[in-house]
Amino acid sequence: MPKIKTNRVKYPTGWELIEPTLRELEAKMREAENDTHDGKRKCEGLWPIFRIAHQKSRYIYDLYYRRKEISKELYEFCLEQGYGDRNLIAKWKKSGYERLCCLRCIQPRDHNFATTCVCRVPKHLREEKVIECVHCGCGGCASGD
Repeated sequence: MPKIKTNRVKYPTGWELIEPTLRELEAKMREAENDTHDGKRKCEGLWPIFRIAHQKSRYIYDLYYRRKEISKELYEFCLEQGYGDRNLIAKWKKSGYERLCCLRCIQPRDHNFATTCVCRVPKHLREEKVIECVHCGCGGCASGD
């Protein structure tokens, strides 16, 4: 027999502490999704969505790894429910990727000459001082900046 799906989700202890912030970020995400894209380039329409997704993942990452304010159970619950990006957080734990803005910036297949995004180049090595990533609008996420 197939499993019966229910809408009841059992929240782990500590959820009431982070729920208001996550709900606020979800509301910002809905607002960014419904925002008009008039007068913007095609790629610029998704930048606010990428920024909010990054902000949610960074919030969960900081609570668990840096401040150690939430339990592993609550951390896993947040990732399973889609409040944070598991792959992005895994990259943040590695050396050199502490400030990574999105996963598309490090995928060589999305860039010319099979390299990474221009936002991954440290500021002192750039020819142009002001840049924006085409994928997410990042101004520079190299850890050596």
